[in-house]
Amino acid sequence: MAAKTKKYDSKEIRTQLEKLVSSYSTTLATDDLRTKVISIIPIRKSIKNLGISLLPKDIDSALNRILYYLKQYPRRIIGVDELAIVSGIEEYARRIRQLRVEFGWKILSGKTAREVAIDGRIEGIDVTEMKVSEYILLSVENDKEAAYRWNLANTIKKSKGGAKSKLLRFFQANVGDVITYEELRYVANGASEWARRIRELRTEDAWPIEKVNTGYVLQENKQGEPHDRNIPQPVYVAVLDRDNHKCRKCDWNFKMSSPSDKRKRLELHHIEHHKAGGRNDADNLITLCNVCHDVVHGIGKTWSMKDLNDWLTA
Repeated sequence: MAAKTKKYDSKEIRTQLEKLVSSYSTTLATDDLRTKVISIIPIRKSIKNLGISLLPKDIDSALNRILYYLKQYPRRIIGVDELAIVSGIEEYARRIRQLRVEFGWKILSGKTAREVAIDGRIEGIDVTEMKVSEYILLSVENDKEAAYRWNLANTIKKSKGGAKSKLLRFFQANVGDVITYEELRYVANGASEWARRIRELRTEDAWPIEKVNTGYVLQENKQGEPHDRNIPQPVYVAVLDRDNHKCRKCDWNFKMSSPSDKRKRLELHHIEHHKAGGRNDADNLITLCNVCHDVVHGIGKTWSMKDLNDWLTA
């Protein structure tokens, strides 16, 4: 027979709590420290039960209470005191990890948010004042493949090599899948500069890793050409920003990606070929998808700016 769910009646608990607090004034008059401490225990339990009573009565576990509360306030910074109250337990951090690893909920910790944030914001959320022990639920939809990835992440984390090589191996094992910030930080074994290693993979090493909502994705297991790896990071970012992160020829961007589409990534094309002395600066670079980029190079000639503009607008 299944155990019955314990009922928490907020009115009844509140009445009990008022009586306990009232009687505690008498306890304070005693000289024995242990008596005072022990007298607080039922008050503490009543406060815990009062917090639990605020949630729907059919939510019968600390794990589900935490998830319910986070889902009420997605993309909002939630403090640890709030989670302790609604969960009714002190080990809420372990439950949050369980929600991430076993059930695929994208819950971001303050520590990870501070490490990956750009200009104090992440996914449009201001995390400037976020404490390391606070949390944000980034999406109300969970990822059913997360358990597999976390198991793989654990294996790679324990293997030999530096953070950067481990991150690349994890990306290569999950081509086309969005990988969360928490997963990436875990693979890097909590290395403080894990986010910088990803930027190096994207810009210096020319791996087609794109930043998307809630994390990063390796579009294709193919590294860019050697000359593309010499494009300075500020220039790389500036060109993508200028071209609105889409192909100048066909307007493709990563959000349009599909399994049947041969377009997998965005690349920077040198207007004056690099091997012919073309510079790695924004004026000599445009954004193309991998398919359009192959078309340009397949024609086998150096394009003038007019040739290129005619082709782009054709």
